[in-house]
Amino acid sequence: MLRDIDLDKVSDGKLYSSNDMAKTDCNGCKGCSSCCRGMGSSIVLDPLDAYRLCTGLKKSFEELLSTCLELNVVDGIILPNLRMTEKEEACVFLSDGRCSIHSLRPGMCRIFPLGRFYENHSFQYFLQIHECPAPGKSKVKIRKWIDTPDIKRYETFIADWHYYLKPLQEYAMDFEHGENIPKLNMYILKQFYLKPYSKEGDFYQEFYERLLTAKDFLLG
Repeated sequence: MLRDIDLDKVSDGKLYSSNDMAKTDCNGCKGCSSCCRGMGSSIVLDPLDAYRLCTGLKKSFEELLSTCLELNVVDGIILPNLRMTEKEEACVFLSDGRCSIHSLRPGMCRIFPLGRFYENHSFQYFLQIHECPAPGKSKVKIRKWIDTPDIKRYETFIADWHYYLKPLQEYAMDFEHGENIPKLNMYILKQFYLKPYSKEGDFYQEFYERLLTAKDFLLG
């Protein structure tokens, strides 16, 4: 999340909003599952991703960790990511070349081959030109491509989560604070992932209540 991006090298040089059109539609992939393989630990889950998987698969976060998720350090902070199979380095949810949890897929999967460029406490999308090998992609409105209800609320959540984590990651990467990092990591995991969200409630409302508590806790 803290890595600098040279847009000239990875994109078409443009920045997009969710109301823009971009060449993202690979026409159903047609048997290609390239973006579901060899991703290592890069498909990092935000709290909404974890909530969708827990509610959609009817499993607790702990159960998912034992089967399809794992924890890795992302710029100093421990966060969950989708697990890849050991033999084929394929996403554990890839079945016969197709995503078996397509309606529940994480945000990073939803936007691919787009990426997010964060600036001024917000973000815009950019088109990654070297990541998807499918030829002849067609243009589609980005908000349709992302396929997420209440897109503006979702994008606000994405930006707020990023800018909440960013100073914590900078703090965690400062070796002077080494003895505090395990406590910080455990708090983030418990507050935003391990503690169940209400299945019938408003995820965003509950997330922001937790975010406010977390900010007060860390300031204290």
